[in-house]
Amino acid sequence: MSEGEILQVPSPADFHVHLRQGSMSALVTPHVALGGFKLAYVMPNTKPPITSTEQALAYKQKLEAIDPQTEYMMTLYLSPELTPDEINKAKAAGIAGVKSYPRGVTTNSDSGIESYDVYYPVFEAMQEVDMVLNLHGEIPSEARTNTCVLNAEPQFLPHLRKIHAAFPRLRIVLEHATTRAAVECVKELGNTVACSITAHHLALTVDDWAGQSWHFCKPVAKYPDDREALREIVKEGHPRFFLGSDSAPHPPSSKSNAGPDSPCAAGVYTSPILLPLVAHLLESFGALDKLNDFTRQLEVLKSHLGNQLSVTKENSKKLAAAIQENQQLRQEIRTLRPELQKLYAGLEELKKENRDKEVRDLNQAQWNQEILGAIERMQKDTRPLTPETFKQLSEALVHLAAFVEAEERRMSRTV
Repeated sequence: MSEGEILQVPSPADFHVHLRQGSMSALVTPHVALGGFKLAYVMPNTKPPITSTEQALAYKQKLEAIDPQTEYMMTLYLSPELTPDEINKAKAAGIAGVKSYPRGVTTNSDSGIESYDVYYPVFEAMQEVDMVLNLHGEIPSEARTNTCVLNAEPQFLPHLRKIHAAFPRLRIVLEHATTRAAVECVKELGNTVACSITAHHLALTVDDWAGQSWHFCKPVAKYPDDREALREIVKEGHPRFFLGSDSAPHPPSSKSNAGPDSPCAAGVYTSPILLPLVAHLLESFGALDKLNDFTRQLEVLKSHLGNQLSVTKENSKKLAAAIQENQQLRQEIRTLRPELQKLYAGLEELKKENRDKEVRDLNQAQWNQEILGAIERMQKDTRPLTPETFKQLSEALVHLAAFVEAEERRMSRTV
């Protein structure tokens, strides 16, 4: 990147962020926007955890009161209280996903799960209503199985495969991947399985957090080859791998004064500098041209995909073309209006001359009220382009073209 060059990243989204509670939340919530982001996908591991629709909506209301300029997508904490009926209720209320935390593997995960099988009815409901399952992909450390923080993620992957096999239409996000094994697993499982990657895992390895508490997080950064795998998939621009910062604030005392009775808090806090940090990291390994892809253009991801994760390079190009076409259609409508006005003026003259009853009655028809009214509204419409407005534009033009063609034929017969 040359000196003085300006990068523009339209509507970047952070698909994994912790905004805490109370005074900590008041401090850190505005940092989402400060770091350059328009949307925050909010984690539910508060105290107590967010386990119901009412709690999620109340939490969202508090966040919006702190900083209304950010859009907050809310999640529920997978727990025994969560039922299929609650999933249906959450979906209707706009809750985006459900986050799973294996018991004891990260901050505020004491209420986490020990077995996924019991939640299969919940997963079935999520699959049917199209909610996302966000997985913290580690299993608890255990000497008997030779499991520790360094291999907890690879040993979790059989659980991911099993859930995906049981619910192939369930959209799953493996959160904050740290290993080559996780990257390869997500690539293999296909379009309903995606993966978030943090900024700090693109920078750190095990040497950076061993003895350095400020770099300690869960999952921990792994080996240089694992970091390279994360960088490679970002550089590839793979559509199912995107930024989820896992920005996790803690009081400085809980990061710097660890002891036998108060272990170091797990979390790296990046929100206030996130977008420039990501740009810097991507530039460092030759992937700056993938900045938009990695941080996702929010309008494309949300509006045109309906938050679907089954994106391919091919339909990503189609989406980009559709956005461009939408802009062209709006310009064509502006250009077309004078011609339509001439057409209607001509029809008015025909009506006065009483040459054809069908033409004479035309201006009383629904077309006269709806099509011209729709064109007027679309000319003045400054809202972001969405699938709904794109569909309206497309349908209006189709009807308009047929209408103009039919009336030109009628005019040629009556004049």
